[in-house]
Amino acid sequence: MQIPARRADAQMHRTLLLDAADQVFAEHGVHAALELVTAQAGVSRATLYRNFPDRDALMAALLQRSFETLEARALQLSGTADGLFKLLEHMAVLAAESAPVADHWRATGRGSPVLAQAQRRLSGLVKPLLAQAVAAGACRADLTVGDVLLVTTMLGSGLRGRSRTQRRSLSRRALALLLDGLRTHPEGDLSQETTR
Repeated sequence: MQIPARRADAQMHRTLLLDAADQVFAEHGVHAALELVTAQAGVSRATLYRNFPDRDALMAALLQRSFETLEARALQLSGTADGLFKLLEHMAVLAAESAPVADHWRATGRGSPVLAQAQRRLSGLVKPLLAQAVAAGACRADLTVGDVLLVTTMLGSGLRGRSRTQRRSLSRRALALLLDGLRTHPEGDLSQETTR
């Protein structure tokens, strides 16, 4: 009976650390002292390093947690015509809530295996939702998974706000503009338009 209790404690400590890291990094940036994270979580430095041997491991765990929420949301949206748009809305909120973490990964080298895996996972989430949207006539038929991934990087424009409130507002505005470019338009394919 002690082993399950120890596992439950370990999982609780891990969750506390991730929640604390999200809060500390959002307030002080991703280079904030890890002591602030342990203080916020109410655990020892040894507990931090037992769960996350270094800052990169902590950042990777935060990314993994974001993907778990994205995957759960994508599953909920499966089979809906507007699922792609709803997923992008969810991603915009996540980015605004964890702007420093998003900035960390944007600054990471393109050759990072963590980022390569993240791109593959994101492509896998987007592909069926994009197919549903195209089949329902909800978005432009010429859209590709690569286009949608490009849109997700463009949402980073909303991260320039100084506070979470500003970031949320900027993210919502960026998303509204971007979604307008993804949706079908009665006047035809925007890619065929020429500048006057």
